[in-house]
Amino acid sequence: MRLYLRHPTDVPISYRLSDLVADRTDYLRNIGRGGLCFNSRLPIAPGAGIHIQIPIAEPVFEADGLVVWCHATHSPPGTYEVGVRFQALEMDYSVRMVEQVCQIEHYRHQILRTEGRDLTSEQAAVEWIQKNAARYPR
Repeated sequence: MRLYLRHPTDVPISYRLSDLVADRTDYLRNIGRGGLCFNSRLPIAPGAGIHIQIPIAEPVFEADGLVVWCHATHSPPGTYEVGVRFQALEMDYSVRMVEQVCQIEHYRHQILRTEGRDLTSEQAAVEWIQKNAARYPR
C-alpha cells in the first residue's frame, strides 16, 4: 500500500550509480514524498544506491535514495521502470516544491498537446495555480 500520493510527471531526470552517470534523457514517471519512479534504458538492481538530480528549478533538486524495484516495460520496448525510495525524509519542503513544478510542467505539455498553446513555464504556473492550487494535496 502506497504511503504517499504520487504526482505524474514528464520532466527529465539524471542519476548516478556509483561512478556510472546515466543518460540525461530518462524521464520521471511520478514523484511523491517517499520516493519516485522513472523510466530507464538500463536495468538497475534493487538495493543499489542512487543519487537523483531533477533539473527543473534552481537550485536543482538532489536526493540520495535506494532502488527498491526495477521492472521491464513493454512501452517502449527495452526500457525499465525503476522505483526509488528517498533516504532522507526531512526534505519534505524540497519534494513538495518539485511536486508542484512537475505538475505545472505536466500542465504546460498537456496544454500544448491538447490546445496547441505554447505556454512559458511562468504562464503555465499562473494558469495551473488559478485552476488547481485549492485542490492540490497539502
